[in-house]
Amino acid sequence: MKRNKSVSLLFFIFVIMAAFTIFAIIVDARKQHSKKSKPSKHLKGSANIPGPAPAPLPHRGSYPTQSSFFNILSFGAKGDGVSDDSKALLSAWKAACEVPGATVEIPAEFKFLVKPITLQGPCVPHLVLQIDGTLLAPPEAGSWPKSSLFQWLNFKWVHDFTIQGTGTVNGQGFDWWSPSSVYFIQKKSKHIPDMRPTALRFYASYNVTVRDIEIVNSPQCHLKFDNSKRIKVNNITISSPENSPNTDGIHLQNTQDVEIQHSSIGSGDDCISIQTGCSNIHVHHINCGPGHGISVGGLGKDKSVACVSNIIVEKVSLQNTLAGARIKTWQGGIGLVKNISFSNIQVSNVKYPIIIDQFYCDKHICKNQTEAVAISGVRYDQIIGSYTVQPIYLACSSNVPCIDVDLINIQLKPSQGYTSFKQALCWNSYGKSQAPLVPSSIDYCLRRDGGFLREHQGLRTSMCASYS
Repeated sequence: MKRNKSVSLLFFIFVIMAAFTIFAIIVDARKQHSKKSKPSKHLKGSANIPGPAPAPLPHRGSYPTQSSFFNILSFGAKGDGVSDDSKALLSAWKAACEVPGATVEIPAEFKFLVKPITLQGPCVPHLVLQIDGTLLAPPEAGSWPKSSLFQWLNFKWVHDFTIQGTGTVNGQGFDWWSPSSVYFIQKKSKHIPDMRPTALRFYASYNVTVRDIEIVNSPQCHLKFDNSKRIKVNNITISSPENSPNTDGIHLQNTQDVEIQHSSIGSGDDCISIQTGCSNIHVHHINCGPGHGISVGGLGKDKSVACVSNIIVEKVSLQNTLAGARIKTWQGGIGLVKNISFSNIQVSNVKYPIIIDQFYCDKHICKNQTEAVAISGVRYDQIIGSYTVQPIYLACSSNVPCIDVDLINIQLKPSQGYTSFKQALCWNSYGKSQAPLVPSSIDYCLRRDGGFLREHQGLRTSMCASYS
């Protein structure tokens, strides 16, 4: 019996030892597994234990993780209307310029003082400048750098670009309109002519859209396009006082394939000015006034070559302007203006609703010269409303008459409350007229049979062929 108890005790001890051994083996195995599945942070980058291959990044041009929105507040802008935010705008522009479909944001409820600046391309396509706040130009004319008297915001070599938003571009031009301030600028910069800055200028740019914004009180021209193509302007507002000098609304020069529509423009000069080198321009649904109307020219200044063709201006309303639909050229110039159409235009209290002036002069006296920019193929159709001085003024060169001028459905009556009116003036202009015509003297305004004059325009046509 005693022996049986000893055997039982030995068996029990054996079982206990066996169980302990098995438990130790299991624990050790788990530790080894844990070490293999959880690499140490100290082994990061070690060549002996390669890490897992990184997941492929999403492809989006050259900047897969870059945000496409560039708020200038994130680049150091203060937005208080006093601090200079020029560098912040330039930095935001440069960063966005490299990102496809990027947007530079001028946020609402902030005012950003920006000194003269050039925002240069070419950039990655579809860049947007979203103006919902206010951009302010330096208010004092004397504070502008001598090298920046030609424009404030200069867009150079931009392609597939849009400016849009609910904000305002304010040129703060009041100081520039003062003769004393201009004299100070000229005295400080003797090599600078009588020049005031343009608010927004585009140079050598194409596929550009400007829409929805407001541009006010530019020192000179509000929006200018030079040497550009495929331009769209839509639903913008331009405003400056009637007595602000040379503050053209939109100025086109050496620019082709343009559409300007559904906009309101009031200024101290032309609402829209179309200069040499322009062709395929469509202007429609424009409200103009105050100002000098919609003008082709002045062309041919200082005996220069001027070429303008294929201009359509239609569905326009003009109120209290100097001119309505106008073509103006300087004596002594050469070149050709052809295929110009003004149609469906309402005028109210306009001094001179219809003008062709080949004796344009912005001085008291200009020297008489025999050469002139030729004008042909001009159509005035459905010009209706009231005038305060003279219904029609066609003053064409004695040596280079205007030919193929059409006057169709012209109904112009004197404005009420005015007493000094002039009769329609027509000098050396050839074409045809078609009723209804009011005043009736318009029917006798144009000479007939001007076909023999076309042969004299051959040289000018070939000279301007590249602009057609």
